[in-house]
Order: sequence, then structure tokens, then C-alpha cells
Amino acid sequence: MPTETFEFQVEARQLLQLMIHSVYSNKDVFLRELVSNASDALDKLRLAALRDDTLDADVSDLHIEIEIDKDARTLTVRDNGIGMSYDEVGQLIGTIAHSGTATLLKELKEAEDGAGAEGLIGQFGVGFYSGFMVADEVTLVTRRAGETQGTRWTSRGEGTYTLEKVDDAPQGTAVTLHLKPADPDNQLHDYASEWKIREIVKRYSDFITWPIRLVPQAATAEGDDSAREPETLNSMKALWARSRDEVSDDEYHELYKHIGHDWRDPLETIRLQAEGTFEYQALLFLPSHAPHDLFTQGFQRGVQLYVKRVFIMDDCEALLPPYLRFVKGVVDAADLSLNVSREILQQDRHIRMMQRRLTKKVLSTVKDMMTGAPDRYATFWREFGAVLKEGLVTDPENRDAILAVSSFATTHDDEPTTLKSYVERMKDGQEDIYYITGESRQSIENSPHMEAFRDRGIEVLLLTDPVDEVWVDAVGEYEGKALRSVTKGEIDLGAREDEKGDDERKKQTEEYAGLLGWMKEQLDEDIKEVRLSSRLTVSAACIVSDAQDLTPALENMYRAMGQEVPRTKRILELNPDHRLVKGLNQAYKESEDRTVLVETTELLHGLAVLAEGGQPKEPARFVKLVADRLERTL
Repeated sequence: MPTETFEFQVEARQLLQLMIHSVYSNKDVFLRELVSNASDALDKLRLAALRDDTLDADVSDLHIEIEIDKDARTLTVRDNGIGMSYDEVGQLIGTIAHSGTATLLKELKEAEDGAGAEGLIGQFGVGFYSGFMVADEVTLVTRRAGETQGTRWTSRGEGTYTLEKVDDAPQGTAVTLHLKPADPDNQLHDYASEWKIREIVKRYSDFITWPIRLVPQAATAEGDDSAREPETLNSMKALWARSRDEVSDDEYHELYKHIGHDWRDPLETIRLQAEGTFEYQALLFLPSHAPHDLFTQGFQRGVQLYVKRVFIMDDCEALLPPYLRFVKGVVDAADLSLNVSREILQQDRHIRMMQRRLTKKVLSTVKDMMTGAPDRYATFWREFGAVLKEGLVTDPENRDAILAVSSFATTHDDEPTTLKSYVERMKDGQEDIYYITGESRQSIENSPHMEAFRDRGIEVLLLTDPVDEVWVDAVGEYEGKALRSVTKGEIDLGAREDEKGDDERKKQTEEYAGLLGWMKEQLDEDIKEVRLSSRLTVSAACIVSDAQDLTPALENMYRAMGQEVPRTKRILELNPDHRLVKGLNQAYKESEDRTVLVETTELLHGLAVLAEGGQPKEPARFVKLVADRLERTL
């Protein structure tokens, strides 16, 4: 058959160079990746054979083989699993179509040191390509189950690869690595050594449910009949089916790394065994860091589903709600059909029961961490708090449980606080829980809206995640205390002894009535009301929303999702004690030609918009007005 030569994608070539000249110090992981791929191929063949009785495939002895040729310095990892067709090899091996390579390369360039780069390579799980860390050349021979013709793929990792069709390929996939010379100084071990292979398999792949067999080297001495049988290297015990005292933390962690495609240990391990009318076992993990694509549309969420230890599907979304999409693990059910599909799972009442139970177990585990392991909880909340809060909107049934394990930045302290602690600290006479939303803590702490609260020592929650704009409206209140934005509606914090009484405030309102009405006319396109403020103590002005209006951030969020939202006019509040406002009022009363005052009004409104992180409607005009005013001061 003719051999065709192809070029890798540009990004693929860059990734190959990273592998060949790897910054990854632990090169042993190449074998873990190849064995994991082989295990997946066996799972897929078992599932395909269960669903298709006509599939012409041998499933009588599914296994993984590792074969070493010390003389030729080759290492072969072979499976008799699902295999790949000619087109699939080109798509999956030649193009790296779905591995997030562009993102990986970008983040590698931004990594400040070698350790950061090493972590990123492990985080992205480059799988098959890790073989180039230890090999000068890689050959892959594969035949898809049910097909008669195989495919050979070969590359030296120098920008090109060859593809050819072969007639004598066995079912499954064999990856042969032409090993580089051992270089202990660069952590490149002798991977043609049997003891090294045993060590790696035991460390990384002991939990694999398929036998991993080491094929003995053929005897070389004449008359040597002491041929050995292949040696099974892994225990093949399903960790979720063994009692807790039989399994070490290291074994749990390696299982997590395998199914989670992660390189770090999990933050928490969760075991659950349900007995009765519907039996199942679950072994779930809370990761220690958020994956890079957690908030992307194509994020693969869900846990692995087994039925009586037979793999059914990866990323089973029906077992956990979307706001727990970061949870990884295995659920093994005893009473589901082996032919169950994703569509059937969505309607299955047993699955819904499992989802409720698993959800409550995850939330209760987080609560236990909160009280018993605050450092681990702090890590969890930093990494996953933003996604967990989505459940406050989408899962009313568990809203109280989610609120109980949620914590929020606050003006009270540098450390996050719970709503329960906030309520316990509320001042006498305070009826509401106050919060402010924005892009960063620094920007909202310096917001003009915060001045009166800071002046009176009233605690405010500082909410900086996009979902915060939504959940506060969905929840509405906590223990009878309304959740109230400091940027919406009129705020009445009560007068202090050294502040004006009602009579004096009424007199002040009358004094400014003419200016307020005139400014409303000048800013009518953008503002529905101009009024005096009770929330400002330092700044001249601020922009607020009516109590029932959408905030600008929420409007932008809806528009980004393709929803048409009418533009909402805001309210301009003025600080009557500020020298600028006092001067403006005096000039308004004394001037007949108010052309200059119109510009001052525009500037005051633009400054208020900027102060809350917005942008003036006409930035160029705003800049020109500021420049003109500065010029007049010289």
C-alpha cells in the first residue's frame, strides 16, 4: 500500500517540540498516558459489543500488553480494544483537533518559570504525544474492530508523519516507542528495563480494570526453554468496591488522576454506598484546582457511569447538576440496563434519585470541610465558589444548603464571611443585608456608593463574580433579612447625632429643587431623575438604579446571551454638601446664560458614570470637555 506523508498543524508541531524538549521533569507519566488510552479503547469495545450483536470483534480476552525489546530499545504498549480507522488516525493523531492546544501554548508562554510550565503540560493531559518525551520515533499500528484493514502511523516528531494502510494488523492499537538513550541527569530513565516498567504501572495504573501484562523478552540463548508466561502487573480491583481500610489515599489519588486527567492530588475524596431497592456505589473527588475550561460551553462535565463494574459512559451529566460540573469520579449502579443511553438517563427516576443523593452528599462534604478543615475549604471556595453559586439560581431545592457553604468577601475583614456570620454582626436597627457587585474588590470598595456605609461602619458584602448579579435577585432574602444592593433605590441609614435632621434636609431639598429640575431636563436622554443623595459623604455625585431595575452589568450579560433588553435610564444623585454641587447650585441661581453650566452638568454625569466603572456615552466629547476645563485653569 502507498505511504502518504502529512504535515502536522502549526500548533501540533509546537506541542511536539515541547514534548521532545520537555520541561516536564517526571517523564514516567508517558506510560500512564498510553495505558490510560489503551484502557479507554477496551472500555469502548466492550460497550460497542454490548450494543451491537453483529460487531465482528473478539472480546473474550480484553487486555493491555507491554512488550520490551532491550536489543532494539523499543517499548510497545498494545491493546485489543476498539482501534481506529484510517480516517480516525488522521483526525485524532495528526491534528490534535480537540486538545485545547492553542490555549496550552498561550499559557505556557505566559508561565513565569519552568515549574509553572510543567504544571500546565500535566494539566492539559497531552496523552499520546507524551511518548515523544522518551522516544526518537513513534509508530502506531491500529485496526478498528469490525474492519479488515489496519493503519500504520509513524513520526519522528519533526513536523511530519506518515500514514499507510496495512493488511496484517491485529484488532486494537499498538504504540511502539523507539527509546532515547537513558539520561539520568535529565530524569530520562531506562524504559527498556522491566523493573522500571513494573514500578510505573504499579504506581499509576494498578486500579485499571483490565489486565496489564508484561510480555517477557524472548529467550536468546540456544536451548533455553525457560519461556515465561506474561505477567499481570496490576491488581484490577475496583477501588469503589473495596472497603475504606483496604485502600490507601495514594490509590484513591491515582484513580482520580486517571479519570480526571489531572496531575495534582484531589482536595477531597467522597465515598457513598446506597443499599435497598436501588443499589449503587459512588467514589467522587473534589479537585484541588479549577480546570482552565470550567466556564466554556464545551466543558465535559459529569462522572463515569458503570453498571456492575462494566463501563457504560464517560461524563454522565445526569448524575450531578451543572453547578457541580467540576466533581469527578465513578458511580457504579447495580440495577441499570447495560444499553442505557444519555436520553434514557435524563428520564430515569432512579437516576434522578441518585442525583439528589449525590448532590446532597457533595454539599454536606463541603460543609464538613468548612467546619473541620477551613484551609481546604478556603481552597475549594477560591477555585469553585463562582460555579457553585450558580446552584442558588438553578437549584431551589438545595438553595439553603448551598447558602450554608457559601462565603463572600466583605468590608468587615480580609477573609470571606458567611451570611450567618454577617447577620450575627449586624448593627442594632439594621434590617437589610447590604451588598455591592462589580468587577474587582478594589474598584467596588472605592465606589462612591460605599461612602455612607463606610462612614457609619456598616458591613457590605463585596460580590465580584458575574453570577452574583443573578443569584442575589433569585434568593432575595436570608433569615428574613432582605438582600439589598447599595447601588439601587434610596438608602436610608438613619441620621447620626452630628447630621442634619428632617427639617434641615427638607429645607435643603427646597434649596436645590430648581437645579435638580433643570439638570433633569439637560440629561433627559440618559437620566430619569436627579435627586439629593443620602449615601454620599465625599464624592460629588453617583449613578444609581431604581430598586426594581436591571443593573448595567446584568443588562450587558443578557445582551451577551443574545437577549434583547431595553436600555434603562438611571438616577443621578448629588451630594448637597460637596463644594462642586454647592457652586453649581449658586451659579444656576445667578446665571442667565447657562451654556457653561450645561457642560458642567455633562461632566458631573460622566464622572459619576466613570466612578462606578462605566463609560461616558460619548467618550471623545467627554475628553474634550475635560481638556477645555483644564486649559481654562492655566
